[in-house]
Amino acid sequence: MSRGRLRVYLGAAPGVGKTYAMLGEGRRRSDRGTDVVVGLVETHGRPRTAELVEGLEVVPRRTLHHRGVPFAEMDVDAILARRPKVALIDELAHTNVPGSRNEKRWQDIEELLDAGIDVVATVNVQHLDSVNDVVHQITGVPQRETVPDEVVRRADQVQLVDMAPDALRRRMAHGNVYPPEKIDAALSNYFREGNLTALRELALLWVAGKVDEQLDRYRAEHGIAGTWEARERVVVALTGGPEGDTLIRRAVRIAARTKGADLLAVHVTASDGLTTADPANLLRQRTLVESLGGSYHQVVAHDVPRGLLDFARGVNATQLVLGASRRGRFAQLFSRGVGVTTTALSGSIDVHMITHEEVSRGRRPHRSRAVLTRARLRAGWLLAALAQPALTAALYPFREDAGLPVEILLFLLVVVIVALVGGMWPAVTAAVFGFLLLNYYFTPPLDQFTVSDPKNLFALLVYVLIAVMVSAVVGLAARRTREAARAGADAEVLSTLAGHVLRGEHALNSLLGRLRETFVLTSVTLLERVPGTVPTPGDQNDPDAWRIVATSGGTPCTCPGAADTEMVIDEELILALRGRLLDASDRRVLEAFAAEAAVALRQQRLAEQAERARPLAEADRMRTALLAAVSHDLRTPLASAKAAIESLRATDVDWSEQDKEELLATADESLVKLARLVSNLLDMSRLQAGVLGLVLQPVALEDVVPRAVDDIGPLSERVRAGISPSIPQVLADPTLLERILVNLISNAVRYSPQETVVLITASGHRDHVEIRVIDRGTGIPPEEHDRVFLPFQRLGDRDNHTGVGLGLALSRGLAEAMGGTLIPDETPGGGLTMILTLPVSTPPASTPDGPAPSSMPGSMPGSMPNAHGSTHGSAPAPLTVPPQTRRDAEARDPDHAE
Repeated sequence: MSRGRLRVYLGAAPGVGKTYAMLGEGRRRSDRGTDVVVGLVETHGRPRTAELVEGLEVVPRRTLHHRGVPFAEMDVDAILARRPKVALIDELAHTNVPGSRNEKRWQDIEELLDAGIDVVATVNVQHLDSVNDVVHQITGVPQRETVPDEVVRRADQVQLVDMAPDALRRRMAHGNVYPPEKIDAALSNYFREGNLTALRELALLWVAGKVDEQLDRYRAEHGIAGTWEARERVVVALTGGPEGDTLIRRAVRIAARTKGADLLAVHVTASDGLTTADPANLLRQRTLVESLGGSYHQVVAHDVPRGLLDFARGVNATQLVLGASRRGRFAQLFSRGVGVTTTALSGSIDVHMITHEEVSRGRRPHRSRAVLTRARLRAGWLLAALAQPALTAALYPFREDAGLPVEILLFLLVVVIVALVGGMWPAVTAAVFGFLLLNYYFTPPLDQFTVSDPKNLFALLVYVLIAVMVSAVVGLAARRTREAARAGADAEVLSTLAGHVLRGEHALNSLLGRLRETFVLTSVTLLERVPGTVPTPGDQNDPDAWRIVATSGGTPCTCPGAADTEMVIDEELILALRGRLLDASDRRVLEAFAAEAAVALRQQRLAEQAERARPLAEADRMRTALLAAVSHDLRTPLASAKAAIESLRATDVDWSEQDKEELLATADESLVKLARLVSNLLDMSRLQAGVLGLVLQPVALEDVVPRAVDDIGPLSERVRAGISPSIPQVLADPTLLERILVNLISNAVRYSPQETVVLITASGHRDHVEIRVIDRGTGIPPEEHDRVFLPFQRLGDRDNHTGVGLGLALSRGLAEAMGGTLIPDETPGGGLTMILTLPVSTPPASTPDGPAPSSMPGSMPGSMPNAHGSTHGSAPAPLTVPPQTRRDAEARDPDHAE
């Protein structure tokens, strides 16, 4: 069975016409004879949308009950049984009610596609995971329902339903989107022109990315290597040299001339691993590219020009920016260079050769010629001076019998040995010296510097040439070996460096410690210029002009002038090293460390700023949630009480005594509910401020639990408590403990089926007691357990009539303030079990003067230790708190869970 095809209509905002377009396509397919059904469509009361549904077969929805409330969801089983050719399904990101076949509607659609049914669906851009946070930042409205981008990207077709912001606002003003009473609020909030423009741009960019993917896939499937100039892409090639900054800025200007052009920077590394690129330059240039809106890439290729062009063609680049060659004219006679070769092979890609300052300087990367140790060089020169005379002395008695070819081979063997020991120049010297000895002692006429036979002269010249070539090859191999070892060591250090930066919040200190260990230094210090100081020529030796940001090792440097080696990062930062002078060859790795130190410092400060901003953001979130809650949950009981009292005061109605009692009961119930909500809000604010008063004392559960059950009123008939008298006493505030239990029991009763009961059990352990409140409701998935304790969360509720959602958040805070914990667990067989753990109260220690009281003020949630009492005697003294705080605590009314 072939998989069905998915078509998605993507809109920038509600009301642009996604559902209308989907239904229009469904009707067109149905008119052509295709079997089309409506799996689920939300018309939102729009008459023109409802008209399009008429005439199409609609699969009835399935009704599910959640916490006693009926919900109509799409019936996946009915659609699978019907097996149409095409199913029209609205709102791809919808979250199904608990108890449905799948958690999300897009998962339902995946089942239909796997069954071979084509699906036409709709979704708004604000529901895509990748832009959800951006939309929240733009509009200020969080989107709870999201769909993974990959689900939409896998669609066979994605069609944008576009509408200009002005047109959408006019459509709303005409009443085509929302009912009249909601139009003004919508136009002045979410549907502001700026919001709609930003959402439209997000949708256009997302669809453009999807089109790019389809184009790349088509080119790959059809083997198209040529460039299609459907969109301008500028690739800038970086060598790791200092000219890279100039090339990047020039490429940015080239890309800016074509609006919407992409900028990509690429560094091609030779496959042999040997490179002259400066990692510090590459790191700085990568940061520059990304700050200018481009992207950075690194590829490995055997041939650099071909690797560069392969990358450019792979990303469908239209323009390539290269730096002019720094190689001299003599070097260009032997190799055309990367720039000329790339231009010759570029084909349809435009190549820009950019001149820069490094061309006029003609600088080449410095390569050290000292590839051997001094000991080996001395041994090589000594061997070159002594080995040839010694060989001459050994062969002299046999010069009439050995023959010139044998003697030349032996002298060549000595040259190779000298080259292996001392390198190129001692070997060349040995070759020339051997040429003279062979000419004088072993080439006729003997004992004079004359060669009579041209063949012998040719043999001697070939000997010298071979000796020089072998010496050059050996020297080059030694140089390459050292470069490879150095590159490997640098790569290992830089790899470890990157790992330290990525490790976490202590990256800067770890980085400086690694630098100190790598170069065996006494201390490494990152210095920053004191804000407000003006750079002067003499401030390098002024400790008052600098401050220590981070240091590792012994005594830190207080100013750059006190360092043995200093590395300038920028005008404000300097890396000061003490212990020894570093070689010039170590500067590349040192520059990389310096650049990473600057990045690590920036990340550390950003993290500190984010940490300082987090409480403000949390306070803002709480304020927003509080305002949303107050707008309904506090106003509703107030309105009910006010209506009841106004009815009693009315003089035009003759109320009976029964009616008066009912009105008074309504007012009393509403005011009690209002008092509980306000008390919850106040207690939550006290918990967060750390000023909640506690009176900790030994408490018997068999006394507290029955009171908590009685406090929930008529619901207590569905509660069964089994608390054994043998359970040890707990150390708690009795009023707050009762309040926690009321919240937990009320929640359990509310979300349990009518025919079930809620069980309360307790078990004693060595140092704590566990109280379990067990229900048989629908339960909560394990991944959602932590969410139920967030303030202003009513997990699974679809209405606004159950309180502000503070009950469980407050209960956990109170439990932790008393040194306990509150965690959820699954009830075997279905349901939720809330486990409240409290410390056991131990007998207090006696003192000569009687019981010794202990004092403990209110604290932040989670900061209260597991106190165990500290006195012996007949009546242990409770923990004391200020009188006013004590009265506040005793006056609290237990609150039903919300």
